[in-house]
Amino acid sequence: MELLKIVKATEKDHLKLTEITVEGKAFWGYSKTQLAKWENDLTITAQYISENETYKLVLNDETIGYYSFLDLGKGHLKLDYLFLFQNFIGKGFGQLLINDFLERIKDLNIIDIILEAEPNAENFYKKFGFITYNQRESSIKGRFLPLMKLDFI
Repeated sequence: MELLKIVKATEKDHLKLTEITVEGKAFWGYSKTQLAKWENDLTITAQYISENETYKLVLNDETIGYYSFLDLGKGHLKLDYLFLFQNFIGKGFGQLLINDFLERIKDLNIIDIILEAEPNAENFYKKFGFITYNQRESSIKGRFLPLMKLDFI
């Protein structure tokens, strides 16, 4: 029987979460050169975990994904990261993570949640009620990141 749980990440998880982030981003076909350019953005530090709400998805004692969010104050949150190892993408684990996130924050008097989506993941977030309200050009010319929001009021 498989054991699946979502628990708070600890600082010692930073290397595993970085590995998940890089591999998860590579799922969308970005080159090794491009991924190297994004190294800072894809690195999860122990300090990041200690300063932000970060939760890992554990399957049979192996961390396979995670999410993190930032409290922007006054009822506004940012879903900062949500990543899985590639072989777990498209199998319902992302849905488990986002549902856990939404359940975890339901009593926090949230006005809205914002996020910057990977363009290939925009439709994933739309399934949970997020709407695209704007976009910003990424470091790749001609590639735009959907800026998305989920209102609670």
